[in-house]
Amino acid sequence: MRTTTNRWRATAAAAIAVGMGAAALTALPATANAAGDGLSVQYRTSASGANADQAEPWFKVRNTGTTSVSLQGVKLRYYFKADSANATYRFACSWAVKGCANVTGTFGTLANPTATADRYLEIGFTSGAGSLSPGADTGDMQLRFYQSTWAPLNQSDDYSFGASQTSYADWSKVTARLAGTTLWGQAPAGNDPTDPPTDPPTDPPTGGATLFDDFNYTGHTDPRISANGWNVRSNSGGPGVPGATWAPENVTFSSVSGNSIMNLRTSTAGTGASTEQTEILTKATKFKNGTYAARVKFSDAPASGPDGDHLVQTFFTINDLKAPMADDYAEYDFEYLPNGGWGEPSAILYTTSWETYQADPWVAVNQHSESRQSYAGWHDLVLTIDNSSIKYYVDGRLFGTHDAAYLPERPMSINFNQWLIDFGGLTSSTPRAYDEQIDYVLHIKDQVLTPAQVSSKVASYRSAGTTFQDDVPAT
Repeated sequence: MRTTTNRWRATAAAAIAVGMGAAALTALPATANAAGDGLSVQYRTSASGANADQAEPWFKVRNTGTTSVSLQGVKLRYYFKADSANATYRFACSWAVKGCANVTGTFGTLANPTATADRYLEIGFTSGAGSLSPGADTGDMQLRFYQSTWAPLNQSDDYSFGASQTSYADWSKVTARLAGTTLWGQAPAGNDPTDPPTDPPTDPPTGGATLFDDFNYTGHTDPRISANGWNVRSNSGGPGVPGATWAPENVTFSSVSGNSIMNLRTSTAGTGASTEQTEILTKATKFKNGTYAARVKFSDAPASGPDGDHLVQTFFTINDLKAPMADDYAEYDFEYLPNGGWGEPSAILYTTSWETYQADPWVAVNQHSESRQSYAGWHDLVLTIDNSSIKYYVDGRLFGTHDAAYLPERPMSINFNQWLIDFGGLTSSTPRAYDEQIDYVLHIKDQVLTPAQVSSKVASYRSAGTTFQDDVPAT
């Protein structure tokens, strides 16, 4: 969560995806897939040679099966070798027949790096991209990516790059998956979905100081909330629309299928004075390296009233900025904007790692990844921080890996909040309300857990009837 309104507005002007940052082969047989499913990928490069200021992989995806394919379920991966260990990359879409707003790009790190690949660019599609009928293709997708510093790229050692591919042709060094099943291409050695052949262990490591809260409370005045180390915010200040207040009474709890759920409700009638935002945060700033996890339900539509406000729904960890550009500041965010905002026209999910900032004049030092699609519904969010990187996972899949330059120097608090950037051009004075729901929160100090291990850890707490534990030492 950025901590000032000006900071949010400045970020809007520069909202760009930031993540991690070759010869023709015949397509390999697809892995097991539903009868009738089939995809192929054609590739060409528009970059002038192996050394350029940006990579320009252009694609067409064809439905080679006998049934219609929803593009929202399709993922392409273009594999490349980072130009340096700390290199970060940005994705852009120059033009696409399906519309650039319907094409997403995120970066990830390979589990088993090779001489020609340690990163990948994953291309996805929003629901607005529609479907492909049998035999149809997406048409041109003119894509590009570049180092955040605009340093030159050396593509000669990139697995998926083809210097001679100046016109479209089938290209199996790019993979295509449909609903998690690979239907086209070959990943670099050791990085196929079946490599390694056995699943990683799901049993979480034992020990490790832990915070776990199932949010099993009766209401915002339940004395156990404060006793368990939480503060339901009521004090004024940003972020949010000018004049908004923070309303603790709008943090409520209910039972769903026998499980307690916390609800954050933000409401407005189109003015700052009528806007009530919600936030809950730990009173202690004692969390640093390790694993952070929460199950969160994002909402695209309001619980009541007209839709259109620029809303932010979050799970994050943060400490205080002691001075402009202080180098011991830290902040790590999951931020969902269901109606867009900061220059984005529609739904987008950000993960952002902050090193520092200055509010006036605006200077920001951060790294972020993004995905432009709807995330309405329940999602498992996992953040891991060790001594080498920050990793964000959504529903068990790596969403972004951020660099060691953004590691925390001081402990932080854990926060959830929901607030309005602005009214999104919605001029209605009709009251409306938005909900963000939280199932649980988990932190394991100094241990990096996989998403599967997080799920196992939470299941063990619930099997034992444990609704709260906090043995993370104060700092």
